Amino acid sequence: MKGRVLIVAGSDSGGGAGIQADIKTVTVLGGFAMTAITALTAQNTLGVHDILPVPAAFVGTQIDCVLDDLGADSFKIGMLGDPALIECVADRLGRHPETPLVLDPVMVAKGGQPLLAASAVSALKRSLLPLAALLTPNLPEASVLCGRAIETEDDMRHAADMLLTLGVPAVLLKGGHLPGDVVTDMLATEDGITLFSAPRIESRHTHGTGCTLASAIATGLAQGMALQDAVDRGRTYTRRAIETAPGFGAGAGPLNHATHLLAD
Repeated sequence: MKGRVLIVAGSDSGGGAGIQADIKTVTVLGGFAMTAITALTAQNTLGVHDILPVPAAFVGTQIDCVLDDLGADSFKIGMLGDPALIECVADRLGRHPETPLVLDPVMVAKGGQPLLAASAVSALKRSLLPLAALLTPNLPEASVLCGRAIETEDDMRHAADMLLTLGVPAVLLKGGHLPGDVVTDMLATEDGITLFSAPRIESRHTHGTGCTLASAIATGLAQGMALQDAVDRGRTYTRRAIETAPGFGAGAGPLNHATHLLAD
């Protein structure tokens, strides 16, 4: 194992997203996953049925216990909740500015249920974005963060520019919500824009793709990879996990996190 990744995220009882997807991804890519659980969810492939938040103080204690003993080579943040939790996480992780942080701004479940309170968005922008090495929003999340609709690739470029002004040095805009046979993700930094394009995979088994990609990138950074290389490997792993999905569930099914990318 190489690369210690501390994941701050919620639990998915269906096993397809959240902390379960994160742990599987980090492990398959050769890293060591550690966790601070922010919420328990009752969900399956058909949707989120209930959420039980974990108190912010206990999330902070989980983070302290991990970092005081095991340490971390990268952080990955997923599902958060109210402003108090966001401020707690920012306070703890902000004490380690040398450790790269991948922020997946989980705001809406695949079925449309809100997962981040509206009052928490400003806290996220104010406290966590400046700590992140990489922000990985999908287009609906990016629209909320920058306050504008994103309907074209040009809109993506404008949104990326706006998000960079919020203090994050790099943004990976995931273009899967745009129509078309080709999906283009956009990596924007102060040095410019890199596009990653690939044919769209027609599948309903896409639950947890955002968690999986962010955790894959965080693992790469923890292992010393350059950002663009970590994004490239993360996208390849995520696509293979979609292509080989097991077909479980009646709704948005889980990926195949056991796809053996490193065996190739």
